Amino acid sequence: MRIPLPMKLIPMLMLVVTSGPVSASGFQLLEQNASGIGTAYAGSAVIGDNASTVFFNPAAMTRLQAREISAGMTGVKPTFRFHDQGSQVGALSGQGNGGDAGDWAALPNFYTTFAVNRDIYLGLGISAPFGLKTEYDRHWLGAAQSSRFEVKTININPSLAYRVNDHLSLGFGLNWQKLEAKYDRQVSIAPGFSQVKSALEIDDGAWGWNIGAMWTLSPSTRIGLSYRSRVEYRATGHAKLTSDGSASGQTAANLLIASGGQSRVRADIDMPDSLTLSVAQKLSERWEMFGDLSCTAWSSIPKVDIIRTSGPLNGRIAQTLDTDFRDAWRIAWGASYQYNPAWKIKFGMAYDQTPVKRASTRMVSLPDNDRVWFSLGTQWTPDKNSRLDFGLAYLYVRDDKIDNDQRHASPVSNRGRVSGDYNGHIWLIGG
Repeated sequence: MRIPLPMKLIPMLMLVVTSGPVSASGFQLLEQNASGIGTAYAGSAVIGDNASTVFFNPAAMTRLQAREISAGMTGVKPTFRFHDQGSQVGALSGQGNGGDAGDWAALPNFYTTFAVNRDIYLGLGISAPFGLKTEYDRHWLGAAQSSRFEVKTININPSLAYRVNDHLSLGFGLNWQKLEAKYDRQVSIAPGFSQVKSALEIDDGAWGWNIGAMWTLSPSTRIGLSYRSRVEYRATGHAKLTSDGSASGQTAANLLIASGGQSRVRADIDMPDSLTLSVAQKLSERWEMFGDLSCTAWSSIPKVDIIRTSGPLNGRIAQTLDTDFRDAWRIAWGASYQYNPAWKIKFGMAYDQTPVKRASTRMVSLPDNDRVWFSLGTQWTPDKNSRLDFGLAYLYVRDDKIDNDQRHASPVSNRGRVSGDYNGHIWLIGG
């Protein structure tokens, strides 16, 4: 949505923008605006028709009006269902497939841009570039590996664009990013002691940057290139143990706490950098086509070591998440049709590669696989100063195998072996 509102309203709008936990390929979020849903975010680094280009490519701010505000909300409904094929639950007595690990989430965004003069633009964006939430039935058969996993981020992105000439614009942005992560699982030291929950919480703030360029090759052809840097977190927090109040659960919790199971923790996490190449080609007065090719360097997270920083086990690893991620590619194609001066119709498709390499490294907290986007959208322009975008997308997630064996992950805890299939899909709706 593009609306040139008075600048005094910006602080009020900023107060309502928060990050939302949303499942995406890996846990990167493309849903930084509603206008891109209709084209499956093809042309993301070159379209530049509203202030959300602050995130996708700050160079494209030079295509905007003197003052703009863009705000929107995307609703996301992921579905991930597990089907057991011979899992071994170890010391825990969990049962069942865990239900649907996904649920509805809302992802708001807010951007504003301001033209200092014809060639220099300033911008500010507030959004959530990464997010994830999976939550199973509490005592499902894989609860020793994860019952809930949640990642939230919020990104504040001041930006600058400079029009070098009529053919080239450059952009630069700083990013202050806040990370919060929560990880719950059931723990035990022997059969019968199965009602103890381990709850881990960590958070940190870190800086990153982004740059972009946009070339106008002709009145009908534009190319955009955008890069977002890695963000290096040195997160700290705590790991706590609680029981369900039963005698066996309380006994197990006390034994684990006495052995150093409860402490302060830290974890180093390098969120990946990404590179996007986009093209926009106007075919006629009514038709325009868009394309995207992007790579996200998920190999920056080969594993996550959670290290104790207090208690009798200070300095020792409490748990390792063996992600073993690979770099992932995404390709998207989209088009728009100008039906009349007020209405534009959009559609698109995309192939989104998962960073998960194989069944043995697929985690129940991130049951991700390759996905295909099918998108539709509309844009309504009631006058020259306002636009309203609506988008709907269905993401088909390819069925995937999991065979994650953590029976010997800890000398005091058998986390079992989760073996089976996942099937899932995701709905997006935004405006």
